[in-house]
Amino acid sequence: MITLSFHGAAQAVTGSCFLLKTERAGVLIDCGMVQGSKSERELNYRAFPFAIDDIDALVLTHAHIDHSGLVPKLTKAGFAGPIFATPATSDLCRFMLPDSGHIQEMEVDQLNRRNARRGRERVTSIYTAAEATRALDQFAPVSYGVWKSVADGVRVRFWNAGHLLGSASIEIEVDRGKSHKPLRLLASGDIGPDNKLLHPDPEAAAGFDYVICESTYGDRDRQDVSEERRRAALLVEVEAAMKAGGAMIIPSFAVERTQEMLVDLAFLIDSRAIRRFPIFIDSPLATRASETFGAHARDLVNGDALVEAMRAPYVRFTESVEASKAIDRLRGFHVIISASGMCDAGRVRHHLKAWLWKKQATVMIVGFQAQGTLGRILQDGADRVRIMGDEVEVRARIRTLDMYSGHADGAGLGEWMSARMPVSAGIFLTHGEESAIAGLAERLADLVPRERIHTPQIDDVYALEADGARLIQGAPRRRVSPEAIARQDWSNEMSKLILDLNEAVEQAADARSKSAILRRIRRALEEA
Repeated sequence: MITLSFHGAAQAVTGSCFLLKTERAGVLIDCGMVQGSKSERELNYRAFPFAIDDIDALVLTHAHIDHSGLVPKLTKAGFAGPIFATPATSDLCRFMLPDSGHIQEMEVDQLNRRNARRGRERVTSIYTAAEATRALDQFAPVSYGVWKSVADGVRVRFWNAGHLLGSASIEIEVDRGKSHKPLRLLASGDIGPDNKLLHPDPEAAAGFDYVICESTYGDRDRQDVSEERRRAALLVEVEAAMKAGGAMIIPSFAVERTQEMLVDLAFLIDSRAIRRFPIFIDSPLATRASETFGAHARDLVNGDALVEAMRAPYVRFTESVEASKAIDRLRGFHVIISASGMCDAGRVRHHLKAWLWKKQATVMIVGFQAQGTLGRILQDGADRVRIMGDEVEVRARIRTLDMYSGHADGAGLGEWMSARMPVSAGIFLTHGEESAIAGLAERLADLVPRERIHTPQIDDVYALEADGARLIQGAPRRRVSPEAIARQDWSNEMSKLILDLNEAVEQAADARSKSAILRRIRRALEEA
């Protein structure tokens, strides 16, 4: 029996991790870190829901942390097999994974200092930078279009997914013996949109038994985005931010989005559409990613433009913490591009803390914001937020520019799936929130019968049979509250309660009224 298990990116956008098992081998497709609410991220600390000894090989669709971020945890747990990825994905992971380990070590160190003061137990990081570095020895680069045997009876071929440098859709063939044709699967990875700045349109083969398809924007139709329209929209936002007079902070994923923003901002300046201004790339990870993009410039559509932008005199890459802090002492208009893209980690939190309360500042969201993240909370219109334990009033202009998305919209995913037809046995919709999955399922109903479109939940296991997939009882499903998946959770509610309580006490007329509010809260706690 051949089975397919969904251990992440199921009814949610992050944590891609799928296990294909045959009678002869086990192949893991992606091993990504879960992002989003605190309840969801807690899954990263739990044991893997499969036996490490069952995994013969790992294949990666691309280097983004929600697809590769738990690779060091896997090798730390005992996986000693090969990790197959495109050469560019391998190069990106060489600094992205150690950087992820370094960030975890720093954040755990800060948490342990707080826990010591509170009398709480110490915690440990999921993995360290050193453990991530050791995992890199197991990478085995494979070029696009080349068939590669990855395990007994299983071979794969990478197709350019047009999403990120090195990103791939993975074609998989499973040998079923001389009396049967091979079972053919396609794992989409993340599918890039048409007219992507640095990449060609996504491609892949056609005619599969099963397709695992992402659905991040499955319920959304964007306007057609040309290079001219995208840059014109960016110009409008930059001019407005310049008029406001303060910093323009762009929370950006260090890999891909930062490089795209840099190319277009440089174009606006060099074409004299707008006066010159300082651009700070404040992310050591983004700096190394940009260098890797430069090394692969020949593989990119606008590689030369990226190299020129990186060398522009008004572009400054900041490495040290001291240099990063110095940026927030600047006055006048300047642009800060800083990770993380969802505002939940990295240096961007410090810049937001320094500027959010100033009305002359602008924060421009240019990527997907998962539920429960600070970026999503800002995007949804919060007037106060908590950043690193401190309350910050939101007076800055919060803007969204969706033209830089690395994902195809619903129409684009529908067209991509149409080009993969015929798909004889079934489609699995992953990597999307509930509404996005439902929207894409509706779009695909004309391509395959609705009963063959599956929307797996976390840790679901399907038997892949010739005439269709059958949900079977596998290992016990990890328990995650349904209210916490792709939604704000208790930690978000607690932060909001603290903000509301502080505001209510501040606005109370006198000391007696303030004490009355606190007494009511105390009674509620005692009755809980």
